[in-house]
Amino acid sequence: MRPKKHLGQNFLYDPSILGRIVGAAEISTDDTVVEIGPGHGTLTKLLAEKAKKVIAIELDRDLCEKLKTEFSEYGNVELDCGNALRYPYEGLSEFKVVANIPYYITTPIIFRLIESRGNLTSMTLTVQKEVARRIAAQPDTKDYGVLTIMIQYYAVPELKFIIPKGAFRPVPKVDSAVIHLKIRKAPLVSVKDEQFFFRVVKTAFTQRRKTLANALKSLSEDIKDKIVHTGIDPQRRPGTLSIEEFARLADEILL
Repeated sequence: MRPKKHLGQNFLYDPSILGRIVGAAEISTDDTVVEIGPGHGTLTKLLAEKAKKVIAIELDRDLCEKLKTEFSEYGNVELDCGNALRYPYEGLSEFKVVANIPYYITTPIIFRLIESRGNLTSMTLTVQKEVARRIAAQPDTKDYGVLTIMIQYYAVPELKFIIPKGAFRPVPKVDSAVIHLKIRKAPLVSVKDEQFFFRVVKTAFTQRRKTLANALKSLSEDIKDKIVHTGIDPQRRPGTLSIEEFARLADEILL
């Protein structure tokens, strides 16, 4: 079955790499695992050997029907021929996610899962290497930005390993990486208003080369004084601030 370009399909068959993904996901016999984009089911089989239950969501109806036949004898694999962005994760009991996500929907999928994180314990995702680096970045590095903060606020990231582009069929233009995200029981920092906190972060990084005082001046007339009041130097660049510092700043601006 030929890969469908419009669905961003790049299949991974290497058993050693697939085994490492399963290892990174830390699956036990008590786990329910949601696999997004099972493709030809190679990883699905490995997950089914480890997990109590696997729910595989496949948008490609032709592939999904083929998988239904292939896994008809498996008592612990459930196939869903639908869109992972619309799946009702909120109705699941405790679960983990394992996914080789098409590059073009990486961010929407991650945020859909974070949105429905009530019973989600972890995500183990194969994504573009650059995206993985941005998710796991530390302050004062070129990869650190809005995506870093928005994900690390809810999850603890760990970049597990790189997968060279040559391991996929068809071969994509860039390398991939497996990143493990452990969902926090509570957000990393406590803020008065989450929506405003993220607005401050996004506003700051829109002009990341400017000083903090200049980047955030649209948010408050006395922004410089408010920054100083939090103990942060207003001449610093946005990319040097920790998530905790952004939280203090957002709360101060709200006053």
